[in-house]
Amino acid sequence: MQGYNVLMIYNKEMDKLLMCERLKDPYKGLSNLVGGKIESGERGIEAAYRELHEETSISNEDITLHHLMDFTYYHQDCYVEVYVGRLDRDVAVSGDENVLYWSGLDQNFFDMSLYAGEGNIGHMIQQVNGVKEKLFSAEDSLK
Repeated sequence: MQGYNVLMIYNKEMDKLLMCERLKDPYKGLSNLVGGKIESGERGIEAAYRELHEETSISNEDITLHHLMDFTYYHQDCYVEVYVGRLDRDVAVSGDENVLYWSGLDQNFFDMSLYAGEGNIGHMIQQVNGVKEKLFSAEDSLK
């Protein structure tokens, strides 16, 4: 079964989410989260940090990723690991795979005419909202 990751990257203030406009199928022209393929023999968290750096230039020194949830698609023979993180500081993002931009959180991320993933982005944001104090308060106490 092929593994993929999806990365929910928030700015330091937790009021913006890093998105990309897809330049190719699937979901060409729609907004999506960054992420990619987990290579054979690669641990999920390692793949998440690798994909994050490849697609955005954000390094593991800029952010701590937390494994939030997984989706398994049995009929497509794949699974998706979802990671979430908040930047430690302002970082200039850059990448050539898709067009990157910061989105405010006041969007309808369930709108499938604008966002990829059949509403999953909206669902994942709701899940983060329910656990963000737990996830990020421990990080704050270390700084």
